Amino acid sequence: MKIKQTIERIPGGMMLIPLLIGALIKTFFPELFDLPEFKSSFTGGLLTGTSALLAAFYVCLGSTIRFEATGYILKKGVSLWVGKIGTALIVALLIKALAPDQNHLFLGLSALAIVAAFSDTNGGLYMALMGQLGKKNEDVAAYSIMSLESGPFFTMLILGVAGLASFPLLAFVFAILPLILGMILGNLDEDMRTFLSKASDVIIPLFSLALGAGIDLTKVVQAGASGIILGLGVVLITGIVLFLADRITGGDGVAGVAAASTAGNASAVPLAVAAVFTGYKEVAAVATLQVTAAVVVTAILTPILTAWLAKRTQKKNTRREVNVSH
Repeated sequence: MKIKQTIERIPGGMMLIPLLIGALIKTFFPELFDLPEFKSSFTGGLLTGTSALLAAFYVCLGSTIRFEATGYILKKGVSLWVGKIGTALIVALLIKALAPDQNHLFLGLSALAIVAAFSDTNGGLYMALMGQLGKKNEDVAAYSIMSLESGPFFTMLILGVAGLASFPLLAFVFAILPLILGMILGNLDEDMRTFLSKASDVIIPLFSLALGAGIDLTKVVQAGASGIILGLGVVLITGIVLFLADRITGGDGVAGVAAASTAGNASAVPLAVAAVFTGYKEVAAVATLQVTAAVVVTAILTPILTAWLAKRTQKKNTRREVNVSH
């Protein structure tokens, strides 16, 4: 049976399918989670151990982030990273200024879902697109800087700076510590980087299953429509900002558009943030589904727009070269 290949044909399938399975278990067998035998079992640990699984994932993810960067990588990576985080911060400030209820904006969208989706780029998608369409190999390596977006740290920071939530200082330290631990191990030892980086792909469906097991599908009827709108917002708004940031720093805009997406691991952020700030516990489950929907939408639209822009840019450059030669 081609189970893995079938799942991978679906955009974000390795996160989406296990999450859906977990949500179906929670929706149709909610009494299971109250059984003492279940709570004390390995099965219970697998379906409810989100925090432990996420901590392990961030250690593995951190091992892939390199400390060193060339000038081009640094310029490209920092410009796109600042553009992404800066856009999420501006959106959060607008929500604070204009929305009386940050948890129920429209169609069930919350500040938590919006900031989580806007502040984290799909690294695998970006690197695949730049490997095929980028001008330089360094365009791919620029994600080593952008990968700092991963995890709940910047979502918490943006929400805190915008006044949409308050977090104790230690919460920030403990949120980013697993990622830093992974970074240190990966940069001190190349074998550790190789060893840990392989594990991150395995952990994704496992923590997705646990995330899904915390979601009751009967309470998230509107998540589909609002998630699609959220994904469209990520592509359009961050796409424009990152296109301009790329052009300003000497690029052709293709890398900027390629970064206008939502990372699969962003689906884990709402629950992680809600564990620290109780004001978001009510909307964390819905936000998880909305961000997951945004992951799928951006995984479909971002490659289409990036390929279109790359083709258009290539035609312009060809015409310019022909004119110069004449």
